[in-house]
Amino acid sequence: MSAIEINNVSKKFGAKEVIRDINVSIDEGDFLVLLGPSGCGKSTLLRMLAGLESISSGEIVIGGKRVDQLPPGDRDIAFVFQSYALYPHLSVRRNMAFPLLMQEFRLWYHLPIIGAMAKRRIENSPRVVEKIAKMSKILGLTDMLDRFPRTLSGGQRQRVALGRAMVREPEVFLMDEPLSNLDAKLRTSMRSEISRLHKEIGGTFVYVTHDQVEAMTMGTKIALMRDGIIQQFGTARDIYTDPANTYVARFIGTPPMNLIMAKWDGARMMVGSLAIAANLSPTLAASDVLLGVRPNAITLATDLSNDSLNGEVVMVEHVGADSIIAVRLKDGRTAHNDDGDLDAVMVTVPGYCMLSMGQAVSITIDPHQMILFSAATGERIRRLT
Repeated sequence: MSAIEINNVSKKFGAKEVIRDINVSIDEGDFLVLLGPSGCGKSTLLRMLAGLESISSGEIVIGGKRVDQLPPGDRDIAFVFQSYALYPHLSVRRNMAFPLLMQEFRLWYHLPIIGAMAKRRIENSPRVVEKIAKMSKILGLTDMLDRFPRTLSGGQRQRVALGRAMVREPEVFLMDEPLSNLDAKLRTSMRSEISRLHKEIGGTFVYVTHDQVEAMTMGTKIALMRDGIIQQFGTARDIYTDPANTYVARFIGTPPMNLIMAKWDGARMMVGSLAIAANLSPTLAASDVLLGVRPNAITLATDLSNDSLNGEVVMVEHVGADSIIAVRLKDGRTAHNDDGDLDAVMVTVPGYCMLSMGQAVSITIDPHQMILFSAATGERIRRLT
């Protein structure tokens, strides 16, 4: 296992800067997830770690050794591609053995007869046979070793791609959205499989995805990116419960965090004409703010009250164990929502909700689960207590 240091790394394509002065420290044995929307630079950063893209400035250190000037083959990393990248003319066994073969590759292996004999000798050597047998057993591929990729399902091909990466026993595993081509059920099982493999074989993993569920369930650390900049780096719990800004707050969570417009007048937190209990320093300047609250920290009631926020139900969705209700607030107390035209507070309640569209309701917010953001910059000010 090796630690990874990314120090002041930037990347430009012409005049466009796609990675901006990134600094990340990844401990030995960590499972880091690079999370963000398409085009945010996460795959470019992964490819720079692998040596498939050069860096414009900064340095990359793996296991205490600077590697940004080294070719990919000298970095002791394994890369799992989104498209599997299996050799269609080779069996599963030979696909998995290929990295071990390349470790002993010589130029004269290109000779038709002598090269073929040398390759067979390596593939049948006790070291290679033992490694293939061990890895195929871990991945459940033992009965498929003599099959070809075209005869395998998507999940089976992905396991072959993982096995091909793992037989080398590299210090670092890099994975670029390896589950994006799988259906929802298979993605769930493969998430568990990759997490189990990380625990069993060790190694430092860096995993790219745009799926927050993958990030939250698999990563020991998450780096959430936007426009080539890391918005927040930390554990899944840290990022979910204490987002650094409104972008992080809205990106993580389904439904995402509600951002309710409010005003701090120096003494009270006001949402419209309703005062919200808050323990804030009196030195905090009066300003427009956003109250961030998760949908599960809101309580719904059908009794309207002057001590709560009143509104009407504009959407009800039943999603199995929970229901999602959208409430549009009354009296001009609107919610901040940049994801569409549904200007409403999202609430999750357990079970099957009997509320209907247009029904008047009131919402009560747990003040201990509110986070205060600047309306001007979107940066977190503090958690309310």
